[in-house]
Amino acid sequence: MQSFSIFFVQDNTQQKFCKINGFEPEKTAASPSVGGDACGQADCGGDLDGGGKEIGKIKLRKAVYPILIGLAVVGYMFWRDFDPAVFDDIQFSWITVLWLLLAFLCMFGRDLGYVIRLRVLSDKSLSWGQALRVIMLWEFTSAITPSAVGGTSVAIVYVHKEGIGVGRSSAIVMLTSFLDELFFILMFPLMMAIVGFDELFAITAGSGLLAKSLMTFAIIGYSLKLAWVLILTYGLFVNPRGLKWLLMKIFKLRFLRRWYRDMNIVGTDIINSSKEIRRKGFMFWLKAGASTFLSWTSRYLVANALVMAFFAVGDHVLLFARQLVLWIMMLVMPTPGGSGFAELFFSSYCADLIEVPVALQAGAAALIAFLWRGVTYYPYLAIGAVVFPRWLGRNFGKRANGRTSKK
Repeated sequence: MQSFSIFFVQDNTQQKFCKINGFEPEKTAASPSVGGDACGQADCGGDLDGGGKEIGKIKLRKAVYPILIGLAVVGYMFWRDFDPAVFDDIQFSWITVLWLLLAFLCMFGRDLGYVIRLRVLSDKSLSWGQALRVIMLWEFTSAITPSAVGGTSVAIVYVHKEGIGVGRSSAIVMLTSFLDELFFILMFPLMMAIVGFDELFAITAGSGLLAKSLMTFAIIGYSLKLAWVLILTYGLFVNPRGLKWLLMKIFKLRFLRRWYRDMNIVGTDIINSSKEIRRKGFMFWLKAGASTFLSWTSRYLVANALVMAFFAVGDHVLLFARQLVLWIMMLVMPTPGGSGFAELFFSSYCADLIEVPVALQAGAAALIAFLWRGVTYYPYLAIGAVVFPRWLGRNFGKRANGRTSKK
Protein backbone atom coordinates (compact mmCIF):
# COMPACT_ATOMS: atom_id res chain seq x y z
CA MET A 1 0.00 0.00 0.00
CA GLN A 2 1.46 3.30 -1.05
CA SER A 3 0.78 6.30 1.13
CA PHE A 4 2.10 9.76 1.88
CA SER A 5 4.21 10.04 4.99
CA ILE A 6 7.23 11.74 6.53
CA PHE A 7 10.78 10.80 7.45
CA PHE A 8 12.75 11.59 10.58
CA VAL A 9 15.66 13.40 8.97
CA GLN A 10 18.31 15.94 9.79
CA ASP A 11 17.69 19.66 9.22
CA ASN A 12 19.84 19.85 6.09
CA THR A 13 17.79 17.19 4.27
CA GLN A 14 14.44 17.90 5.87
CA GLN A 15 12.98 19.87 2.98
CA LYS A 16 14.02 17.28 0.39
CA PHE A 17 12.40 14.35 2.18
CA CYS A 18 9.23 16.24 3.02
CA LYS A 19 8.83 17.08 -0.66
CA ILE A 20 9.34 13.45 -1.67
CA ASN A 21 6.41 12.49 0.54
CA GLY A 22 4.11 15.25 -0.57
CA PHE A 23 4.49 17.91 2.12
CA GLU A 24 6.42 21.13 2.56
CA PRO A 25 7.96 21.90 5.96
CA GLU A 26 6.65 25.07 7.54
CA LYS A 27 9.15 27.84 8.18
CA THR A 28 8.56 27.92 11.92
CA ALA A 29 10.03 25.02 13.81
CA ALA A 30 7.93 22.98 16.19
CA SER A 31 8.87 20.20 18.52
CA PRO A 32 7.74 16.75 17.43
CA SER A 33 4.62 15.40 19.12
CA VAL A 34 3.71 11.85 19.92
CA GLY A 35 2.77 10.19 16.65
CA GLY A 36 5.47 11.88 14.64
CA ASP A 37 3.93 15.23 13.66
CA ALA A 38 7.29 16.32 12.44
CA CYS A 39 9.55 16.12 9.48
CA GLY A 40 12.78 16.47 11.28
CA GLN A 41 11.83 19.31 13.62
CA ALA A 42 8.98 20.93 11.71
CA ASP A 43 5.45 20.02 10.82
CA CYS A 44 4.59 19.82 7.17
CA GLY A 45 1.94 21.50 5.12
CA GLY A 46 0.53 20.46 1.77
CA ASP A 47 2.13 21.46 -1.50
CA LEU A 48 0.86 20.92 -5.02
CA ASP A 49 4.32 19.92 -6.17
CA GLY A 50 4.37 17.06 -3.67
CA GLY A 51 1.10 15.64 -2.41
CA GLY A 52 -0.59 17.56 -5.21
CA LYS A 53 1.01 15.23 -7.75
CA GLU A 54 -1.09 12.35 -6.49
CA ILE A 55 -4.13 14.56 -5.93
CA GLY A 56 -3.66 15.94 -9.44
CA LYS A 57 -4.07 12.45 -10.88
CA ILE A 58 -7.68 12.42 -9.69
CA LYS A 59 -9.75 13.68 -12.63
CA LEU A 60 -13.52 14.12 -12.61
CA ARG A 61 -13.78 12.45 -15.99
CA LYS A 62 -12.62 9.22 -14.31
CA ALA A 63 -15.98 9.15 -12.54
CA VAL A 64 -17.58 8.49 -15.92
CA TYR A 65 -15.71 5.23 -16.54
CA PRO A 66 -17.15 3.16 -13.64
CA ILE A 67 -20.63 4.46 -14.47
CA LEU A 68 -20.29 3.36 -18.09
CA ILE A 69 -18.82 -0.02 -17.11
CA GLY A 70 -21.51 -0.66 -14.51
CA LEU A 71 -24.38 0.37 -16.78
CA ALA A 72 -22.97 -1.70 -19.64
CA VAL A 73 -22.82 -4.83 -17.47
CA VAL A 74 -26.28 -4.24 -16.00
CA GLY A 75 -27.64 -3.58 -19.50
CA TYR A 76 -26.16 -6.86 -20.68
CA MET A 77 -27.68 -8.72 -17.70
CA PHE A 78 -31.10 -7.18 -18.41
CA TRP A 79 -30.82 -8.11 -22.09
CA ARG A 80 -29.77 -11.66 -21.25
CA ASP A 81 -31.91 -12.48 -18.21
CA PHE A 82 -34.66 -9.97 -17.59
CA ASP A 83 -38.27 -11.06 -17.91
CA PRO A 84 -41.05 -8.45 -17.52
CA ALA A 85 -42.94 -11.11 -15.57
CA VAL A 86 -40.72 -10.17 -12.64
CA PHE A 87 -42.98 -7.16 -12.11
CA ASP A 88 -46.17 -9.21 -12.03
CA ASP A 89 -45.97 -9.99 -8.32
CA ILE A 90 -44.55 -6.61 -7.26
CA GLN A 91 -47.07 -4.50 -5.40
CA PHE A 92 -45.96 -0.94 -4.73
CA SER A 93 -47.22 0.11 -1.32
CA TRP A 94 -46.16 1.90 1.83
CA ILE A 95 -44.28 -1.27 2.75
CA THR A 96 -42.18 -0.85 -0.39
CA VAL A 97 -41.46 2.76 0.51
CA LEU A 98 -40.60 1.74 4.08
CA TRP A 99 -38.03 -0.82 2.94
CA LEU A 100 -36.51 1.66 0.47
CA LEU A 101 -36.22 4.24 3.23
CA LEU A 102 -34.61 1.58 5.41
CA ALA A 103 -32.05 0.92 2.65
CA PHE A 104 -31.09 4.61 2.62
CA LEU A 105 -31.11 4.63 6.41
CA CYS A 106 -28.58 1.80 6.33
CA MET A 107 -26.36 3.91 4.09
CA PHE A 108 -26.74 6.77 6.54
CA GLY A 109 -25.65 4.38 9.31
CA ARG A 110 -22.67 3.36 7.20
CA ASP A 111 -21.48 6.95 6.77
CA LEU A 112 -22.33 7.79 10.38
CA GLY A 113 -20.13 4.93 11.55
CA TYR A 114 -17.24 6.20 9.44
CA VAL A 115 -17.66 9.77 10.71
CA ILE A 116 -17.83 8.65 14.35
CA ARG A 117 -14.72 6.55 13.85
CA LEU A 118 -12.77 9.45 12.35
CA ARG A 119 -13.77 11.61 15.31
CA VAL A 120 -12.66 8.88 17.71
CA LEU A 121 -9.34 8.29 15.93
CA SER A 122 -8.61 12.03 15.81
CA ASP A 123 -9.55 12.51 19.49
CA LYS A 124 -12.34 14.80 18.23
CA SER A 125 -9.84 17.11 16.53
CA LEU A 126 -12.07 16.77 13.48
CA SER A 127 -15.53 18.32 13.68
CA TRP A 128 -18.56 16.43 12.40
CA GLY A 129 -18.48 18.47 9.19
CA GLN A 130 -14.76 17.95 8.64
CA ALA A 131 -15.03 14.20 9.23
CA LEU A 132 -17.95 13.97 6.79
CA ARG A 133 -16.01 15.88 4.13
CA VAL A 134 -13.01 13.55 4.51
CA ILE A 135 -15.28 10.51 4.19
CA MET A 136 -16.97 11.83 1.04
CA LEU A 137 -13.60 12.62 -0.56
CA TRP A 138 -12.23 9.25 0.49
CA GLU A 139 -15.25 7.38 -0.90
CA PHE A 140 -15.07 9.32 -4.16
CA THR A 141 -11.40 8.41 -4.59
CA SER A 142 -12.16 4.76 -3.81
CA ALA A 143 -15.00 4.76 -6.33
CA ILE A 144 -12.80 5.86 -9.24
CA THR A 145 -9.79 3.63 -8.48
CA PRO A 146 -9.46 -0.18 -8.49
CA SER A 147 -10.58 -1.78 -5.24
CA ALA A 148 -7.05 -2.95 -4.38
CA VAL A 149 -5.85 0.67 -4.52
CA GLY A 150 -8.81 2.45 -2.97
CA GLY A 151 -8.55 5.97 -1.59
CA THR A 152 -6.07 5.20 1.18
CA SER A 153 -3.02 6.57 -0.64
CA VAL A 154 -4.42 10.11 -0.68
CA ALA A 155 -6.49 9.90 2.51
CA ILE A 156 -3.59 11.23 4.58
CA VAL A 157 -3.69 14.41 2.50
CA TYR A 158 -7.46 14.70 3.04
CA VAL A 159 -7.07 14.36 6.81
CA HIS A 160 -4.00 16.60 6.96
CA LYS A 161 -5.75 19.41 5.10
CA GLU A 162 -8.36 19.53 7.86
CA GLY A 163 -5.68 20.75 10.25
CA ILE A 164 -4.27 17.45 11.55
CA GLY A 165 -0.49 17.05 11.62
CA VAL A 166 1.03 14.75 9.05
CA GLY A 167 2.20 12.15 11.55
CA ARG A 168 -1.21 11.93 13.23
CA SER A 169 -2.91 11.87 9.81
CA SER A 170 -0.74 8.91 8.88
CA ALA A 171 -1.67 7.17 12.15
CA ILE A 172 -5.40 7.82 11.64
CA VAL A 173 -5.43 6.46 8.09
CA MET A 174 -3.33 3.42 8.92
CA LEU A 175 -5.49 2.57 11.93
CA THR A 176 -8.61 2.99 9.78
CA SER A 177 -7.19 0.45 7.33
CA PHE A 178 -6.30 -1.89 10.20
CA LEU A 179 -9.82 -1.77 11.69
CA ASP A 180 -11.51 -2.34 8.32
CA GLU A 181 -9.37 -5.35 7.49
CA LEU A 182 -9.71 -6.73 11.00
CA PHE A 183 -13.51 -6.66 10.58
CA PHE A 184 -13.22 -8.87 7.49
CA ILE A 185 -10.66 -11.19 9.07
CA LEU A 186 -12.94 -11.86 12.05
CA MET A 187 -16.35 -11.83 10.35
CA PHE A 188 -15.52 -14.14 7.43
CA PRO A 189 -14.81 -17.27 9.51
CA LEU A 190 -17.68 -16.35 11.87
CA MET A 191 -20.18 -16.15 8.99
CA MET A 192 -18.80 -19.36 7.52
CA ALA A 193 -19.36 -21.11 10.86
CA ILE A 194 -22.93 -19.76 11.08
CA VAL A 195 -24.18 -20.46 7.54
CA GLY A 196 -21.84 -23.30 6.58
CA PHE A 197 -19.21 -23.54 3.85
CA ASP A 198 -21.48 -25.29 1.34
CA GLU A 199 -24.23 -22.69 1.68
CA LEU A 200 -21.72 -19.88 1.35
CA PHE A 201 -20.22 -21.08 -1.95
CA ALA A 202 -22.42 -23.86 -3.44
CA ILE A 203 -24.97 -21.56 -5.06
CA THR A 204 -26.98 -24.00 -7.14
CA ALA A 205 -26.60 -27.61 -8.15
CA GLY A 206 -25.37 -26.67 -11.62
CA SER A 207 -22.98 -23.90 -10.67
CA GLY A 208 -19.86 -25.87 -9.83
CA LEU A 209 -17.50 -23.75 -11.96
CA LEU A 210 -18.99 -20.48 -10.71
CA ALA A 211 -18.81 -21.65 -7.10
CA LYS A 212 -15.17 -22.66 -7.56
CA SER A 213 -14.35 -19.28 -9.14
CA LEU A 214 -16.05 -17.39 -6.32
CA MET A 215 -14.25 -19.49 -3.74
CA THR A 216 -10.89 -18.85 -5.45
CA PHE A 217 -11.45 -15.09 -5.54
CA ALA A 218 -12.57 -15.11 -1.90
CA ILE A 219 -9.56 -17.11 -0.72
CA ILE A 220 -7.12 -14.86 -2.59
CA GLY A 221 -8.79 -11.72 -1.23
CA TYR A 222 -8.96 -13.06 2.31
CA SER A 223 -5.32 -14.16 2.20
CA LEU A 224 -4.22 -10.69 1.11
CA LYS A 225 -6.26 -9.06 3.86
CA LEU A 226 -4.97 -11.52 6.48
CA ALA A 227 -1.37 -10.92 5.42
CA TRP A 228 -1.85 -7.15 5.64
CA VAL A 229 -3.45 -7.39 9.11
CA LEU A 230 -0.62 -9.60 10.40
CA ILE A 231 1.98 -7.19 9.02
CA LEU A 232 0.21 -4.18 10.53
CA THR A 233 -0.27 -5.95 13.88
CA TYR A 234 3.42 -6.78 14.11
CA GLY A 235 4.46 -3.32 12.97
CA LEU A 236 2.01 -1.28 15.04
CA PHE A 237 2.05 -3.25 18.29
CA VAL A 238 5.24 -5.35 18.42
CA ASN A 239 8.28 -4.08 16.51
CA PRO A 240 7.72 -1.20 14.07
CA ARG A 241 11.39 -0.50 13.44
CA GLY A 242 12.09 -4.19 12.91
CA LEU A 243 9.31 -4.38 10.33
CA LYS A 244 10.68 -1.38 8.46
CA TRP A 245 14.15 -2.94 8.46
CA LEU A 246 12.69 -6.17 7.05
CA LEU A 247 10.77 -4.29 4.33
CA MET A 248 13.93 -2.44 3.34
CA LYS A 249 15.85 -5.71 3.05
CA ILE A 250 13.15 -7.40 0.98
CA PHE A 251 12.69 -4.49 -1.40
CA LYS A 252 16.39 -4.22 -2.07
CA LEU A 253 15.97 -7.28 -4.26
CA ARG A 254 16.47 -6.41 -7.91
CA PHE A 255 12.94 -7.19 -9.10
CA LEU A 256 11.39 -5.26 -6.17
CA ARG A 257 13.78 -2.30 -6.14
CA ARG A 258 11.42 0.02 -8.01
CA TRP A 259 9.16 0.05 -4.89
CA TYR A 260 12.04 0.52 -2.42
CA ARG A 261 11.30 4.18 -1.67
CA ASP A 262 7.58 3.44 -1.33
CA MET A 263 8.34 0.79 1.28
CA ASN A 264 10.56 3.27 3.10
CA ILE A 265 7.52 5.55 3.27
CA VAL A 266 5.25 2.73 4.46
CA GLY A 267 7.78 1.68 7.10
CA THR A 268 8.04 5.21 8.43
CA ASP A 269 4.23 5.47 8.48
CA ILE A 270 4.12 2.35 10.64
CA ILE A 271 6.73 3.70 13.08
CA ASN A 272 4.91 7.03 13.42
CA SER A 273 1.51 5.37 13.76
CA SER A 274 2.77 2.93 16.39
CA LYS A 275 3.78 5.77 18.69
CA GLU A 276 0.31 7.28 18.45
CA ILE A 277 -1.63 4.04 18.79
CA ARG A 278 0.18 2.51 21.76
CA ARG A 279 -1.08 5.31 24.01
CA LYS A 280 -4.75 4.42 23.47
CA GLY A 281 -6.89 2.83 26.19
CA PHE A 282 -9.73 0.34 26.24
CA MET A 283 -12.55 2.85 25.60
CA PHE A 284 -10.76 4.14 22.51
CA TRP A 285 -10.65 0.66 21.00
CA LEU A 286 -14.23 -0.09 22.03
CA LYS A 287 -15.53 3.07 20.32
CA ALA A 288 -13.38 2.57 17.22
CA GLY A 289 -14.41 -1.09 16.93
CA ALA A 290 -18.11 -0.38 17.50
CA SER A 291 -18.19 2.37 14.85
CA THR A 292 -16.41 0.07 12.40
CA PHE A 293 -18.99 -2.64 13.07
CA LEU A 294 -21.84 -0.15 12.60
CA SER A 295 -20.44 1.05 9.30
CA TRP A 296 -19.86 -2.31 7.65
CA THR A 297 -22.98 -4.08 8.93
CA SER A 298 -25.09 -1.13 7.77
CA ARG A 299 -23.51 -1.39 4.32
CA TYR A 300 -24.35 -5.07 3.99
CA LEU A 301 -27.93 -4.70 5.17
CA VAL A 302 -28.73 -2.39 2.24
CA ALA A 303 -29.19 -5.32 -0.15
CA ASN A 304 -31.48 -7.10 2.32
CA ALA A 305 -33.71 -4.03 2.53
CA LEU A 306 -33.79 -3.58 -1.26
CA VAL A 307 -34.83 -7.18 -1.87
CA MET A 308 -37.53 -6.92 0.78
CA ALA A 309 -38.88 -3.78 -0.90
CA PHE A 310 -39.92 -5.78 -3.96
CA PHE A 311 -39.64 -9.49 -3.21
CA ALA A 312 -38.62 -11.55 -0.17
CA VAL A 313 -35.30 -12.84 1.14
CA GLY A 314 -34.86 -16.58 1.58
CA ASP A 315 -32.19 -16.23 4.28
CA HIS A 316 -31.17 -12.81 5.60
CA VAL A 317 -28.05 -14.07 7.38
CA LEU A 318 -26.85 -15.92 4.29
CA LEU A 319 -27.38 -12.85 2.09
CA PHE A 320 -25.37 -10.80 4.61
CA ALA A 321 -22.60 -13.43 4.61
CA ARG A 322 -22.42 -13.60 0.83
CA GLN A 323 -22.04 -9.83 0.62
CA LEU A 324 -19.09 -10.13 2.98
CA VAL A 325 -17.53 -12.65 0.60
CA LEU A 326 -18.36 -10.42 -2.36
CA TRP A 327 -16.57 -7.48 -0.77
CA ILE A 328 -13.50 -9.62 -0.09
CA MET A 329 -13.51 -10.70 -3.75
CA MET A 330 -13.69 -7.08 -4.87
CA LEU A 331 -10.14 -6.62 -3.59
CA VAL A 332 -8.84 -8.44 -6.68
CA MET A 333 -11.23 -6.82 -9.16
CA PRO A 334 -9.32 -4.53 -11.58
CA THR A 335 -12.04 -2.01 -12.48
CA PRO A 336 -12.68 1.29 -10.63
CA GLY A 337 -14.69 0.53 -7.50
CA GLY A 338 -15.17 -3.02 -8.77
CA SER A 339 -17.63 -1.59 -11.30
CA GLY A 340 -19.12 -4.22 -13.60
CA PHE A 341 -17.68 -7.11 -11.62
CA ALA A 342 -19.68 -6.18 -8.50
CA GLU A 343 -22.99 -6.10 -10.41
CA LEU A 344 -22.24 -9.34 -12.25
CA PHE A 345 -21.09 -11.28 -9.21
CA PHE A 346 -23.91 -9.96 -7.04
CA SER A 347 -26.60 -11.05 -9.51
CA SER A 348 -24.98 -14.48 -9.97
CA TYR A 349 -24.08 -15.02 -6.34
CA CYS A 350 -27.27 -13.88 -4.61
CA ALA A 351 -30.00 -14.72 -7.13
CA ASP A 352 -31.05 -17.93 -5.38
CA LEU A 353 -31.83 -15.98 -2.19
CA ILE A 354 -34.55 -13.92 -3.89
CA GLU A 355 -37.88 -15.67 -3.43
CA VAL A 356 -39.31 -15.66 -6.94
CA PRO A 357 -39.76 -18.55 -9.39
CA VAL A 358 -36.40 -19.98 -10.43
CA ALA A 359 -36.92 -18.87 -14.04
CA LEU A 360 -37.20 -15.26 -12.87
CA GLN A 361 -34.38 -15.22 -10.31
CA ALA A 362 -31.68 -14.01 -12.71
CA GLY A 363 -33.81 -11.09 -13.90
CA ALA A 364 -34.83 -10.16 -10.36
CA ALA A 365 -31.18 -10.30 -9.26
CA ALA A 366 -30.17 -8.01 -12.13
CA LEU A 367 -32.80 -5.50 -11.00
CA ILE A 368 -31.62 -5.64 -7.37
CA ALA A 369 -27.96 -5.39 -8.45
CA PHE A 370 -28.76 -2.18 -10.34
CA LEU A 371 -30.63 -0.71 -7.36
CA TRP A 372 -27.95 -1.91 -4.94
CA ARG A 373 -25.18 -0.09 -6.78
CA GLY A 374 -27.49 2.87 -7.26
CA VAL A 375 -27.75 3.24 -3.50
CA THR A 376 -24.27 2.18 -2.35
CA TYR A 377 -21.93 3.35 -5.13
CA TYR A 378 -23.15 5.91 -7.66
CA PRO A 379 -24.18 8.57 -5.08
CA TYR A 380 -20.56 8.89 -3.98
CA LEU A 381 -19.50 9.58 -7.55
CA ALA A 382 -22.07 12.39 -7.74
CA ILE A 383 -21.21 13.83 -4.32
CA GLY A 384 -17.47 13.62 -5.04
CA ALA A 385 -17.92 15.40 -8.37
CA VAL A 386 -19.27 18.38 -6.39
CA VAL A 387 -17.12 18.26 -3.25
CA PHE A 388 -13.73 17.38 -4.75
CA PRO A 389 -13.29 20.38 -7.11
CA ARG A 390 -14.21 22.77 -4.30
CA TRP A 391 -11.84 21.05 -1.89
CA LEU A 392 -9.06 21.07 -4.52
CA GLY A 393 -9.54 24.77 -5.25
CA ARG A 394 -9.54 25.68 -1.57
CA ASN A 395 -6.40 23.71 -0.75
CA PHE A 396 -4.33 23.79 -3.93
CA GLY A 397 -5.82 26.63 -5.96
CA LYS A 398 -4.61 30.22 -6.38
CA ARG A 399 -6.23 31.37 -3.15
CA ALA A 400 -4.56 28.56 -1.23
CA ASN A 401 -1.19 29.44 -2.79
CA GLY A 402 -1.78 33.08 -1.92
CA ARG A 403 -2.46 32.22 1.69
CA THR A 404 0.66 30.06 1.77
CA SER A 405 2.87 32.78 0.29
CA LYS A 406 1.68 35.30 2.90
CA LYS A 407 2.74 33.08 5.76
